[in-house]
Amino acid sequence: MTLRSTISTPEGKRRYVRRLFATIADRYDLITVLLSYGRDRHWKRRLIALAAIRPPDRVLDLACGTGDLLFAAAERARVAVGVDITHRMLELARKRPVPFPLRLVTADMVALPFDNAQFDVVTTGYGLRNVPDLRVALAEVHRVLTPGGRFLSLDFNRPAHSLVRAAYLLYLTVVGSTLGLLLHRDPDTYRYVPESIRLYPGALGVARLMEAAGFTDVRVVPLLGGLMAIHLARKPSAF
Repeated sequence: MTLRSTISTPEGKRRYVRRLFATIADRYDLITVLLSYGRDRHWKRRLIALAAIRPPDRVLDLACGTGDLLFAAAERARVAVGVDITHRMLELARKRPVPFPLRLVTADMVALPFDNAQFDVVTTGYGLRNVPDLRVALAEVHRVLTPGGRFLSLDFNRPAHSLVRAAYLLYLTVVGSTLGLLLHRDPDTYRYVPESIRLYPGALGVARLMEAAGFTDVRVVPLLGGLMAIHLARKPSAF
């Protein structure tokens, strides 16, 4: 079975992603920097600025990894909680020196262990592209947000132009294969990134899914000439 066929079903993708991120957790920060052309921290700062987090806010960071967005949010919010499916990621996050207590939860984005309307802001970096069912994940984000709450997501885009998309995916395949061989002795380790983008609806497609999930004020902020994107959306206020 090919990688593309494996991750084309929710259950196949769930199993594959869990194994992959458990394998790469200790090198995740390095890979993120390399595959984002060294711009990852800048994009995350942009997302935090767009989130406009205030001292009363309760923030949930999904697919928090080793904590970049979570820690930036925690400096501004009343409460910040990080969720990741990979326990090793959370262990690495706990080792980072931060001047505040951490609340880290091992959980799946498609089944969040929180009551309705618990958070004023939900963020995620490279999370939506990796969930087994994007519609279910968006429904969960909508559920845990308070009325009027904000949702922001940073991720790779799937360029609409066929030539741009082909060049982009070829670059990621070549670089990913090289890094996989050097770091894991397996060139297929990071082939998941371009394969996941091929099956991803892209920034505009995700925006439409957000609207279908009940979000309003949906915006797409293109990054790196449209190869990356930040989504912003809001849960409607209660009447």
